[in-house]
Amino acid sequence: MKDTIFGAIARAVSSARDAGALPAVGLPAFDLTETKSEAHGDFSANVAMILAAALKAAGTPVPPRKVAEAIVARLSDPEGLVERVEIAGPGFVNFFVKPAFWGRVLARVLEAGPDFGRSNLGKGEKVQVEFVSANPTGPLHVGHGRGAAVGDSLARVLAFSGFDVQKEFYINDSGRQIRLLGRSVYARLQEASGQKADFPEDGYQGEYVKDLARDLKAEPETILDLPREEAEGKCARWAADRMLAEIREVLAAFGVTFDNWYSEQALADRGGVSGMLESLKARGLVYEADGAWWFRTSDFGDEKDRVVVRATGETTYFASDIAYHDEKFRRGFDRVIDVWGADHHGYIPRVKAALDALGHDPKNRFQVVLIKLVNLLRGGAPVSMGKRAGTFVTLSEVMEEVGADAARFTFLTRQHESPLDFDLDVVRAQSAENPVYYVQYAHARICSIEAKAAERCVAFDPGTPVDAGKLTEPEEKRLLRQLLTFPEVVAGAARGLEPHRVATFLMETAGLLHPYYNKHRVLDQDEATTRARLALVLAVRQVIRNGLSLVGVSIPDSM
Repeated sequence: MKDTIFGAIARAVSSARDAGALPAVGLPAFDLTETKSEAHGDFSANVAMILAAALKAAGTPVPPRKVAEAIVARLSDPEGLVERVEIAGPGFVNFFVKPAFWGRVLARVLEAGPDFGRSNLGKGEKVQVEFVSANPTGPLHVGHGRGAAVGDSLARVLAFSGFDVQKEFYINDSGRQIRLLGRSVYARLQEASGQKADFPEDGYQGEYVKDLARDLKAEPETILDLPREEAEGKCARWAADRMLAEIREVLAAFGVTFDNWYSEQALADRGGVSGMLESLKARGLVYEADGAWWFRTSDFGDEKDRVVVRATGETTYFASDIAYHDEKFRRGFDRVIDVWGADHHGYIPRVKAALDALGHDPKNRFQVVLIKLVNLLRGGAPVSMGKRAGTFVTLSEVMEEVGADAARFTFLTRQHESPLDFDLDVVRAQSAENPVYYVQYAHARICSIEAKAAERCVAFDPGTPVDAGKLTEPEEKRLLRQLLTFPEVVAGAARGLEPHRVATFLMETAGLLHPYYNKHRVLDQDEATTRARLALVLAVRQVIRNGLSLVGVSIPDSM
């Protein structure tokens, strides 16, 4: 609905230029924001200050207040939605809207339904979001959970905003860590069979490795009769496949699915890494020194060159990452977004340098979302390590204790680059301190109102206009303003790659709904008031539904 005011301002500026009241300078982008005080109206535009700055830069200065006067004098309101317009301070243009404006807002929310907030911001841009991508060498931990919640919700927000989104999990199923997994499982298998075992010094600890060994011992094939190197290889592949299956299962329980699971080993097997290296050698982008091959990443903004083939002849993880990211763009993605742990911050410049060298424009087409650590607490005190993993608490353990909904929502209550304190006692509690419970309960309360309305044969007909003039309470005005901001919140989350904005909006909305529910009766008013209040809460419910779907949380009708 704010586009109506934006349009009126643009027409007024154009009219002022045509009349010679303002010099002919293009209209820059300006803000139209909700005012903090009703004394200043409903909306305030900074158009006069922005345009005055543009006129000054063009050598035709006009004071901001004079600009505001020229605009206001030519404002038109053919739809009759504006009560009055005032100029405040240095040139703010404040709009006081009529109740009909808010009636339009309610009608738009209820008519659009699940599509309210959807936009064509992305214009079909093909975007890949790669996230989690955990090594299949152990269970997912709470850090992976935060990355999964952020990545999946980001993909949902982008898709809702008109982007063509594909979600991908990169399976790190090749290299040293997989071989080490095989050696660890092989050693535990020897122990389980009563043999002397030489457990690797840097092997994978935790009960899950022993579980893998016990399960493998029950397999028909006798691994221990094979030569050690062959046996460790079979242990590695079997264990990695088993862990990957568990990762898929845990993520599915967490409400996260992927369009594509991409294997690093498959990339190497089909010559993707070796072919890329040969291409780099042919172009002079790598050179040999000290028996190794080095990528000239320092020529493209990295602090130093990076090894892609070790002196042993083994390719590095960086070599695989170059080939993988090059292949992403060759698949036709316009933009690639990677969700990494914050400890990978130093890895960004080298990947960008490689993409720059390969001609992929990393400045505009490659972005990295960094996820800070999660501090797991219980009653404010740090939680001891998980029993199964040995060195960390698994995502599965957290879900078993608090549920997938509570975990997902809590992971999104802070901006992803900020550390997150995750208190199990708070998240599990069914109280206002639990953010997801607070939001879901707001939805359930409105469902209860609708059910009572049906019992009393109070029906809401979306085809009949709502008299928003009946919505005069301060709490109602705040809820109406909140509804209007939802599309902007979603668009901002898509632009900034910050899905936590949706979660924050939902908590704010619940924080407005609950006091309204406790203070004012929706039903049992005169017909027009009941109808207006019912329309208001149903619109709030729709926005909560849309928001919860974007953060991947269930939407209960009762609690």
